[in-house]
Amino acid sequence: MKRVRFRDGAGTARTGEWVDESGAPADTATCGSGGIIEAAGQTYDPDAVDILPPVEPSKVVCVGLNYADHADEQDSDLPDRPLLFLKPPNALASHGSEVPLPAGKERVDYEAELGVVIGQQCRNVAEEAAMDVVAGYTCVNDVSNRDDQRQEQNWVRGKAFDNAAPIGPVVADPEHVPADAQVRLLQNGETRQSADRTHLIFSVPELIAEITTYLTLEPGDVVATGTPEGVGPLADGDEVTVSVEGVGRLTHTVSQ
Repeated sequence: MKRVRFRDGAGTARTGEWVDESGAPADTATCGSGGIIEAAGQTYDPDAVDILPPVEPSKVVCVGLNYADHADEQDSDLPDRPLLFLKPPNALASHGSEVPLPAGKERVDYEAELGVVIGQQCRNVAEEAAMDVVAGYTCVNDVSNRDDQRQEQNWVRGKAFDNAAPIGPVVADPEHVPADAQVRLLQNGETRQSADRTHLIFSVPELIAEITTYLTLEPGDVVATGTPEGVGPLADGDEVTVSVEGVGRLTHTVSQ
């Protein structure tokens, strides 16, 4: 199943399933551009409704430098434990949205990421039990204001500004997402990032175990697992597409 939240023509927020024309779960190519949405016995054209972020997290827990090639391009040493930071709910943006970039900044970057959606309240989760608390996976763009990130320790200005976390378009059940799922980003149709999740320095179970040692994760919370190499700057009018194999395609534009 690929669960989607949307607002219908009457302005009602609904939850449904994104499927292909046969009623099967939409594939990566369809989900985000094509297919239909089924909800409460009705069908909807995805292009005729407003797609919402697929979950309403209390927080997005992000992981820095979780691909070795990305650490190299940042001229950083590999971390000996996950580098964690938070994005609050105000940072959420949806599939199909226009993300305003912070004004007056020289560099704001895209960062494609696999997002892990938590399905139940959890704390002190053992690594071997971590997948039991995972509801599914989604696409995330960790939009990053480098000007301020380089000047502060806690990265509030750099990472937590409004609309800095486009997420979606769906939450895909874990069985839809391969162990070696590809994570890609296209900027105006050109591939900028491409890697698979086997290259994560810290795996999803390792991340959940580490995070829940320190804080409680709630249903709908998202763990953004880090970005591969190829990070680069955004510009006014860009169209960005983040795809995760087995999930779909999250597409949004940016304005300045």
